Amino acid sequence: MTHLEFTLAILLLLGTPGPTNTLMALGGYSRGWPRALPLIGGELGGYLVVVVPVATLASPFFEAYPQAALWAKLLAGVWLLYLGYRLWTSERKDGGAAEVSLRQIFVTTILNPKALIIALVIMPHGAPLAVLPWLGLFAVLVLLAANGWILFGALMRQTSRLEVKPVVIHRTAAACLLLFSMVLAGSSIQSLA
Repeated sequence: MTHLEFTLAILLLLGTPGPTNTLMALGGYSRGWPRALPLIGGELGGYLVVVVPVATLASPFFEAYPQAALWAKLLAGVWLLYLGYRLWTSERKDGGAAEVSLRQIFVTTILNPKALIIALVIMPHGAPLAVLPWLGLFAVLVLLAANGWILFGALMRQTSRLEVKPVVIHRTAAACLLLFSMVLAGSSIQSLA
């Protein structure tokens, strides 16, 4: 795989709406762009916690035991169901948007199936030093994509023509997370059956 192919594949995957991106946009909406930037550390850290060990050590394990990846998807579905429920039922007295935490971003990214797709399919496998340049490029691409999702959320809040109440944003984000949860859990349960 060339650097260009790698870059395009990663950007396509990170640009696709998903659970982490939903939370990043919600973070941009609730905090604004500059205050939401620290959330990027949670996303990058979450991806690296999965990608580094799988790309350097565990890819033979997942190839030998495909059921392990299915169980990881099922666990991710349960986490997203929990986050969706929390967002749906969050009521704030001041009417502001709920804060997305660094921990929520980190855990959601670890459980995000995109992390395994990147680790098993896109990221080159090998010794840590051989993978290091690819990890550096990956980190830059995560920074770019995460900034885009945060900026999208921040712009939604500042658009005067689009007057959306925070509860609508919470419920929309919750519905997206619940949908992702059902898709992940459904495909995992079907594969395990």
